[in-house]
Amino acid sequence: MTTFRGWLVEKTDAGGEQRQTATLRELDSARLTEGDTWIDVAASSINYKDAMALTGRPGIVRTWPLIAGIDVVGTVRSSESGRWSAGDRVLLNGAGLGESRDGGLAELARVDGASLVRVPGRFSPSQAAALGTAGFTAMLAVLAIERHGVRPGDGPVLVTGAAGGVGSITIALLAHLGFEVVASTGRVDTEGAYLRRLGASELLDRAELSEPGKPLQSQRWAAVADAVGSATLVNALAQTRYGGVVTACGLAQGADLPATVLPFILRGVTLAGVNSVDAPLTLREEAWSRLARDLDLALLDEMTEVFALTEASSIAENVLAGKVRGRSVIDVTA
Repeated sequence: MTTFRGWLVEKTDAGGEQRQTATLRELDSARLTEGDTWIDVAASSINYKDAMALTGRPGIVRTWPLIAGIDVVGTVRSSESGRWSAGDRVLLNGAGLGESRDGGLAELARVDGASLVRVPGRFSPSQAAALGTAGFTAMLAVLAIERHGVRPGDGPVLVTGAAGGVGSITIALLAHLGFEVVASTGRVDTEGAYLRRLGASELLDRAELSEPGKPLQSQRWAAVADAVGSATLVNALAQTRYGGVVTACGLAQGADLPATVLPFILRGVTLAGVNSVDAPLTLREEAWSRLARDLDLALLDEMTEVFALTEASSIAENVLAGKVRGRSVIDVTA
């Protein structure tokens, strides 16, 4: 048995009231959820789900107690899966991590080797973690747009939640591929220059999309990559051109969809869901291969800040408050 540090999320009873707490603890390897592969974790990250779990918000963690962290990047210590050997550099996003099985905000992880992806040689552990679920999700959205047949030159592509992790990486990917990108953010004044460096050709204040609007509006977008949900997603659908596609991967504004069927039946718009948690291995490998090919690492480094494991909880508060630009990596070894 081995001891290691990790952020443990627990339910406690305070005066008859159930509370969710997260603390950095010294843990025993015997308590890790089942898996055939042991990983010495090098880095993880703080995603929106992680932020909710670390700050006591319900709805993410479903098994108690549980180590937080939906991303793992590290080196195989040992494996019985038949796919991996000691010393292999691997990563995993979603697949129940930080929700139903122990996650990556810890020095040691135990996972199912069948879901692991080899870290592309182009990426350092910190860069792979900076991409993490956010980059994986962004690439899945780009793949969905491409598979729908939208090509550079077909018209502008709208990216909502643009200054966040998913939005930032989506902009960088689409711009690299030659798309005209319009970035929607609530921080135009403070993050406008940053978003233009990532490749956005135009900025749109999120207030223009965040309030209820008409079910059909002027046709603007060849495609949309939405990470916000609610009225923003509805307005994006209403503004998408005939035959266009809208990808949905987040609910920062809300999980509701107060829409009509008109964009779908009158303009042939497609709403494509993006699920990074349950993606099959073939899709995971394709997405990571494309990330290695299509992402400018200088831009990735610019949008990334690295923190120690002890700082995870404070970073989580900033993520939920909308104060974080790009990606927050946790160096688990620091």
